[in-house]
Amino acid sequence: MRLANRLRHLPIEFPFLMAALTVTGGVWAFVELADEVIEGEARVFDRMVLMLFRSSADPQMLLGPPWFQEFCRDVTALGSIGVLVMTVLAVAVFLLLARRVRMALFVAVSSLGGVALGYGLKTAFDRPRPDLVPHAVEVMTASFPSGHAMMSAVVYLTLGALLARLLPERRLRIYVLGIALLLSTMIGLTRIYFGVHWPSDVIAGWAVGAAWAAGCWLVSRLLVHPRQVRVEGYASGGTQRGGAK
Repeated sequence: MRLANRLRHLPIEFPFLMAALTVTGGVWAFVELADEVIEGEARVFDRMVLMLFRSSADPQMLLGPPWFQEFCRDVTALGSIGVLVMTVLAVAVFLLLARRVRMALFVAVSSLGGVALGYGLKTAFDRPRPDLVPHAVEVMTASFPSGHAMMSAVVYLTLGALLARLLPERRLRIYVLGIALLLSTMIGLTRIYFGVHWPSDVIAGWAVGAAWAAGCWLVSRLLVHPRQVRVEGYASGGTQRGGAK
């Protein structure tokens, strides 16, 4: 009954519509890409983009100086399952300490659900990793979709959206979401750079990851009251000082 009342009184705001469009567009893009991958129509595009990151004289050589390659290794590690799990755990524990149990459970469930979806899709498609160039980092799973691209979108965009609900100023919300989007983009590009994913793998990972994160945000709007998101010292439209407005 409470959910029905919330649905009835939920304002149709611009962020709500954008999230709904992201879910729809992300699912559509993933389905289209999956169809092209299955039929082999993405092969020419994949090979062309993959070679942009390699020396034309020697495909085994990555473009860029050693310091840039090391920087890309640091960036790609931000999308590893270990780093993402530690990030989610840190945020969940913070929310528990702030007595936001419902939101902590939501963060954990949405993140674990994204992990399960990613591995399920990899198993279903079972696409081989690129063999056009040598892999510059270790890989152990199938190629489609990119787990790093998908899970970084799931975790960072979901947490970014959660933090954006906490912040009172619009420019701060835009900044947080922009950083989350930038991280996901950079992580995905490093997977192509190191030759461990076809570009279509990464684009598909971004699409389904963004759709999942947007869907989780929509669910949080329905199930989690704004007071469950805020921590002490914050209130809608500004901060509280000394317990008085």
